[in-house]
Amino acid sequence: MEQLHIVGGQRLRGQVRISGAKNAVLKLMAASLLVEDECIIRNVPLIKDVLTMIEVLRSLGVEISWEEEAVLRIKPKKDLNYVAPDELVREMRASVQVMGPLLTKIGRVKLYQPGGCVIGQRPIDLHLKGFQALGADIVEEHGYVYAEARKLKGVDIHLDFPSVGATENIMAAAILAEGTTVIKNAAKEPEIIEEQNFYNRLGARIRGAGTDTIRIEGVPSLRSTPVDYMVIPDRIEAGTYILSAAITGGEITLLDIIPEHFEALTSKLKESGIHIEIDGDTMKVKAGEKLVPIDVTILPYPGFPTDLQPQMTAVMSVADGTSLITENVFGGRFRYVDELVRMGANIRVEGRSAVV
Repeated sequence: MEQLHIVGGQRLRGQVRISGAKNAVLKLMAASLLVEDECIIRNVPLIKDVLTMIEVLRSLGVEISWEEEAVLRIKPKKDLNYVAPDELVREMRASVQVMGPLLTKIGRVKLYQPGGCVIGQRPIDLHLKGFQALGADIVEEHGYVYAEARKLKGVDIHLDFPSVGATENIMAAAILAEGTTVIKNAAKEPEIIEEQNFYNRLGARIRGAGTDTIRIEGVPSLRSTPVDYMVIPDRIEAGTYILSAAITGGEITLLDIIPEHFEALTSKLKESGIHIEIDGDTMKVKAGEKLVPIDVTILPYPGFPTDLQPQMTAVMSVADGTSLITENVFGGRFRYVDELVRMGANIRVEGRSAVV
């Protein structure tokens, strides 16, 4: 069992350059299945999920290699496999993102229900409903999902919830579909804008990413030209550093960020007494004399991100007063609270909220 030994009591100080966004890189890697020539993806973080996705793509018939630090070269073979290995799919939820591209390119895909993230129920029913609406046949049995489609056709799709993964998968499946597909109540995350930009570089016709309505005009084929793409910085990594500075009373500088991507976080921290200065793609963060308790509601983007909810709860546990953290995205995401309580935090969970 791996362990981290942490010696606390130190203020976080210094500057750090933010890595490429994990939640963008993994989806762009899956999207590369649609590349007709080859693509270069830059600013790729060296993390386990990326290494797992490399193996998933290789198993499907993709040539992929590190060109240099943080740079991947990807070239799909002409004959792609349609089945991803169980042992890899079980490791990482993002492996489900190969479904849309494979369904589009070779007309079928089979994989085990993805795993990799224990934070409550996160079914892929919205993905599958979207595929069915486009004309795919879906079979679910013995933990596997098999999707097949001879020809997908554009249609209006209304998502019951603005799921990031479902929005991305449906977008990919609709690229070569006949006619126009409109995704309503779409997720608005910056990572979806990244996918739109990437696909459009390949010759797709997608607009509306970043709003709740995305329109995909199906095209007969994609371009056979190389693509070189730089990934946006990771807003969750940046937010984690910011919150680490807040809880330790530190002072840090973040480099290579897009401040607009985490305004929900910075506005809340300013309420709590944290000093934040922004100059282009640089942010300086300095803890105040004391942390003011605040209430935080977790919502889909552009609301406060669920991936920063545990960190924010930890920060509020040392604020001078009572805070309320309400989770409206994923159920079961307060499982870590018992461990904070063991460390001395005064937190109780009431349904979807934590009183801190």
